[in-house]
Amino acid sequence: MNAPTPAPLPIRALIAPVTPLQQNCTIVWCVKTRKAAIIDPGGEVPRLMAALKEHDLTLEKIWITHGHLDHAGGTAALKALTGCPIEGPHPDDQFWIDDIGASGAKWGMPEARSFTPDRWLHDGDRVTLGETEFEVYHCPGHTPGHVVFFHREAKFAQVGDVLFQGSIGRTDFPRGNHQQLIDAITGKLWPLGEDVRFVPGHGPMSTFGQERKTNPFVADMVLADT
Repeated sequence: MNAPTPAPLPIRALIAPVTPLQQNCTIVWCVKTRKAAIIDPGGEVPRLMAALKEHDLTLEKIWITHGHLDHAGGTAALKALTGCPIEGPHPDDQFWIDDIGASGAKWGMPEARSFTPDRWLHDGDRVTLGETEFEVYHCPGHTPGHVVFFHREAKFAQVGDVLFQGSIGRTDFPRGNHQQLIDAITGKLWPLGEDVRFVPGHGPMSTFGQERKTNPFVADMVLADT
């Protein structure tokens, strides 16, 4: 007897590194409706709009993991161009969003501007996209208002600067907290499953299982020794 053919996943994603800091902006969409969200539009908005057109997608939402310039610097421009609602991050990142203009001038991105989200997000919230849904997890430590977007059926997460392949987010920024970050990774991300594939804020994708085995900051064996 042949094995059943797996059902197609309800979402697809395209990663587009943007800004001089090569931040992983992600376009994610509902396969059924082709409604899309752009997660962390740090900049290069015309390029992102061209990608939507190339893949025949209709932008429905703008989702923000946290308020740092490289993740959120193009948000205001994208909102002005499309009128799509901005969802996220958690309100504790308001001070970072307010600083985007000054940070943009410092980093050679003068077009970056602050903005006001249409919806602040909190732990346990859900955000919809077309006919599918993502869960929201508040994961402070890198910034106090950082959130993670998780699609349970697809076993897919966008984790921003919480976790990377082989590393974790910096905690030496204002209101960063190393222990909060470790607690968020182990207490909120690991229970989602070792087979969850994630897009980090920078660099290649990985899985939670791989990081639990090999990440020098949060591998199970490393934490067991602390």
